[in-house]
Amino acid sequence: MIFDALVTAGGVPETGDSLYEFTQGKSKALIDVAGKPMVQWVLDALSEAKSVGKVVIVGLDESSGVTSKKPSAYVPNQGGMISNIRAGANKIKEINPKAEYTLIVSSDIPTITAAMVDWVADQVRPGEDDVVYNVIERSVMEARFPNSKRTFTKLKGIEVCGGDLTPAALNLILSDTGFWEKLAAARKNPLKQAALVGFDLLFLALIRALTLEDAARRASKNLNMRGRGVVCPYAELGMDVDKTHHLEIVRGDLERRAKH
Repeated sequence: MIFDALVTAGGVPETGDSLYEFTQGKSKALIDVAGKPMVQWVLDALSEAKSVGKVVIVGLDESSGVTSKKPSAYVPNQGGMISNIRAGANKIKEINPKAEYTLIVSSDIPTITAAMVDWVADQVRPGEDDVVYNVIERSVMEARFPNSKRTFTKLKGIEVCGGDLTPAALNLILSDTGFWEKLAAARKNPLKQAALVGFDLLFLALIRALTLEDAARRASKNLNMRGRGVVCPYAELGMDVDKTHHLEIVRGDLERRAKH
């Protein structure tokens, strides 16, 4: 299955953010990482991925200087994550009216490779999945990036963090049910998050009695969509650059890659 990728590159660190000194009011996606803008590493991986057809970049324009070997289009920053994703999805539908899915890819996971993109794409069950959410086990994350200090969710028999490469159905993104707006409103509010997925589910997660499959199934029911959690073997999907020490980690990692 071929996906048109939607790259979210609209994040701009504000004064006080640890990454502000590297951006000075510009997009985080353009921070230099081992000689390239951070988003360029992501675009290079997408360019080599067999599962990617076209690329829509949201939050940048041609003046950014980033390039893609795949046919690409730019969409202006809409001012928020959800608005950017919906604008990107609309652009994909405009370019390819028959498109059913997209790969939502964050611009701040520069250590990903084409093989990882293709692995994620292969997990989608067309017509059955609305969203496939990738999680990475703590042991995998810490073996690959031992000082990343990610935040992990404790489930039954497993601790995981989320990946930032997500296949999603375009109909879900563009629906008028308010699904995405609910997620945006709950993003930094634990009580709203709990209300969305169910307080019983939150309680079971807290006592570690909830499996990944149970969490996905019950959240899907409460959010009225078909979501599935997949344990991903690639820590790179979870190595997003949120802090200065994350930037140092990916710079060192990609500098070593460039030498080999």
